[in-house]
Amino acid sequence: MYQDLKLEKGMYGQTGRSFTQVLEEADPSENYRGTALEGLDAFQRQLKRFDIKVKGSGSDRVEKFFHTTDSAVLFPEFVSRVVRQGMEEEDILPAITATVTRFDGMDYRSITSVPEKEGKKLYRVEEGAALPQTEIRTQENLVRLHKRGRMLVASYEAIRYQRLDLFSVTLRQIGSHIARMHLEDAVQVLLNGDGNDNAAEKISLGTGKSLDYGALLDFWSRFEPYTMNTLLASGDVVLTLLKLPELRDPVAGLNFQGTGKLIAPLGAKLLRSSAVPAGTLIGLDRGYALERVVGGEVQVEHDKLIDRQLERAAITSISGFARLYQDAAKVLKT
Repeated sequence: MYQDLKLEKGMYGQTGRSFTQVLEEADPSENYRGTALEGLDAFQRQLKRFDIKVKGSGSDRVEKFFHTTDSAVLFPEFVSRVVRQGMEEEDILPAITATVTRFDGMDYRSITSVPEKEGKKLYRVEEGAALPQTEIRTQENLVRLHKRGRMLVASYEAIRYQRLDLFSVTLRQIGSHIARMHLEDAVQVLLNGDGNDNAAEKISLGTGKSLDYGALLDFWSRFEPYTMNTLLASGDVVLTLLKLPELRDPVAGLNFQGTGKLIAPLGAKLLRSSAVPAGTLIGLDRGYALERVVGGEVQVEHDKLIDRQLERAAITSISGFARLYQDAAKVLKT
């Protein structure tokens, strides 16, 4: 039962398994079906075991984790979960990546298929004739994953009496910063490629020309056979799009004013990010343009956190990006 589970530092850092997965193996959630604990995972049952409340105005203080040696082992996982929550709250990476690959390492080799011009044509195949071929091969150059993170700098004495709900705000902000760094990496891969000569085609409006509806239509028309279903833009470009007379739909305007959701020019989801250089609009078919490679879960220096040595505890996340189909993303410079 979860009340008798022995918790120790060695449950962290196991190759290929997270702390929660180790807990789940020792205390499977399926054993609690039909009970009052159904719906809680193994970590949440341990919080209940030690009566640690992490949310709401009645949340406990940070020091509650350190009342026993066993409960102290839970603190790094709490930090990791809240940081992940901060990474996911306003993360737009899922809206621009076609797939996520889990990879244990720092150098990754993706695959690609680039048919020749003849291979892209739709031929009628007669009975008995050979079918057109699409060759899939590994990329020539490796995709390098990057470790992004923040250093948690605080003494235990400074935070021990703080409510966990308040402490979580800071941890979510750390997660938000890490997510932004990963997004900047993704934007750079879209703009410049992943080292395999696959940078997005860059289209310029030309000297003296400004972004108007006609230019947007021309940009949209270049995506055949892909679909421009996502637009990632800098703040100034988003402002220009919002001011275009052709996009001033009354319903869209009311929706933007009421919810903050941006318009969808030509059916494409519009995303604003300061990670995109000024005057830049990135159009992409999100189903084919970008692969995200993730090197495990959010990592925290669990030894330091368990021993209350918070003065310089690193919180990191490893991620990288690979281009899939080069023509599935294009860049418009205004």
